[in-house]
Amino acid sequence: MDFELNDEQRAFRETLRDFVDKEIVPVAGEWERSGRYPTEIVDKIKRMGLFGLTVPEEYGGLGVDLVSFALVFEEIARGWMGVAGVLGSHSLSCGMIARYGTPEQKAAYLPDLATGARRTGIALTEPGAGTDLQGITTTARRDGDHYIVRGTKTWITNARHASPLPVLVKTSSTEPAHKGMSVLLVEEGFSVSRDLPKLGYKGTESCEVVLDDVRVPVANLLGGVEGRGLQQVLSGLESGRINVAARAIGIAQAAYDAALAYSQQRTAFGQPISGFQAIQLKLADMATEIQAARLLTYWAASRADSGLRVDMESGMAKYFASEAAIKASLEAMRIHGGYGYSQEYVVERLYRDAPLMAIGEGTNDVLRMVIARSLLAGKGRVGW
Repeated sequence: MDFELNDEQRAFRETLRDFVDKEIVPVAGEWERSGRYPTEIVDKIKRMGLFGLTVPEEYGGLGVDLVSFALVFEEIARGWMGVAGVLGSHSLSCGMIARYGTPEQKAAYLPDLATGARRTGIALTEPGAGTDLQGITTTARRDGDHYIVRGTKTWITNARHASPLPVLVKTSSTEPAHKGMSVLLVEEGFSVSRDLPKLGYKGTESCEVVLDDVRVPVANLLGGVEGRGLQQVLSGLESGRINVAARAIGIAQAAYDAALAYSQQRTAFGQPISGFQAIQLKLADMATEIQAARLLTYWAASRADSGLRVDMESGMAKYFASEAAIKASLEAMRIHGGYGYSQEYVVERLYRDAPLMAIGEGTNDVLRMVIARSLLAGKGRVGW
């Protein structure tokens, strides 16, 4: 049993860490407050090849293992979670196309997606359907060699940049509903109706997308077979939850780092506040929970790398890590006192970013039910 990164993973992490410290951390606060899109950072991420994380090497991507995948999102989210969002939706979509796409779809899209010449996202959520994906109302009606797509999607990251944009639709009214669901790779014709105002997760856009009788070639049906859409999406969300778990660890780590440094600099009653037991206990709890979340996430990632289904494991990782991030950001704010409530310090942003980790890729309440159902279905003992 090995809890250590291998040499390649360790070197990869150091490269990422250096990039984040030099290119993201110094500008994140100012750019987040001004609402500036991180174009320059995205361009550098392209040059590093990170848009090809989940694209196989044969198509020009990195094809990284999922532990290395988690390292990317932990480090980038430590600098600025909004930037991690740009890459996260893209990577999930690329992974779905690589796994389920026809040979023609892979050849058409993956090489450009790997370099960032094309970008993508994933259009699942609707104004009336989030967690309950079987409740979507976006439809795709067959019309010769095209589908006519009508519906609205919301909370779509990369919406203005995506080509293609995988869209979950209903291609038939078959019951049960999941048998009538498919994914279409929509290249054009959809419109962005608005940007959603948000508490946090600034930098990247979150849009409402309207598909008003958009014509999509039948050749753009992911995998070439109708009725597989929900299966394709849920499989993709397994790695998506590892992604969110890793982002949560990055937020929590940044909160801990800020709290530790501040506690050693701030003095009260003639000594650094780190000398007070109340502060020490907070730091100890934060560090322990962050490391537990990290190990749980890497465990889920390594099991996925072994070819195992990890809906329970990725759910555990995302649930625990996101709750740890929320707690760490709040405790870091408390350690900072009044300064923690000021935009001059990073913990204010972390406190706003953390709650999304408990909502995205399945709310934590739903994931607890997923975990429980896996246990009750006799998946086995928790652990190795």
